[in-house]
Amino acid sequence: MLNREDALRLIEKYLKDDKLIKHCYAVEVIMKDLARKLGKDEELWGITGLLHDLDYEYTKDHPEKHANLTAQILDGLIPDSCVNAIKGHNYMHTDYIPTTSIDKALIAADAVSGLIIAAALVMPSKKLSEVRLETIINKFKDASFAKGCNRKRIELCIDAGIDLELFLELSLTALQNISDNLDL
Repeated sequence: MLNREDALRLIEKYLKDDKLIKHCYAVEVIMKDLARKLGKDEELWGITGLLHDLDYEYTKDHPEKHANLTAQILDGLIPDSCVNAIKGHNYMHTDYIPTTSIDKALIAADAVSGLIIAAALVMPSKKLSEVRLETIINKFKDASFAKGCNRKRIELCIDAGIDLELFLELSLTALQNISDNLDL
């Protein structure tokens, strides 16, 4: 299996957009913290989060290819469960239906990272340190905020094994812990 250094080399090879790379870091840390909370393999879940959008710059205009190309790149490099989770986060266009906790966790982590970062960007300081759990809960309930953020995808955290409010708190804390890496 790839280690984090190998995964970072792949990120460097395939991704150039700084915002997308930071998004991958955000999903990685949420997945790691969620794995720790659920008693799962932190490294495995973290690498899955880190690499989930590896093909995005190549497939952004072809959503039917997104995640499938990543699955081809990573085949044999990470466990099938991780490849499947990556395919599952774009289940509308892949042949994989998310069923496992890692599948659903990745979908939830991908979506919640966007919600939390959007909340930080509307703060006066534009910093994660200013964001509180109550803010995230209110933004989650406000469908007019970050309209592109699919709340149903975030709610898959429940199927992954964690309460929604606890997931929001865990995700916010995870991102606050790497706020310097995210420039937030």
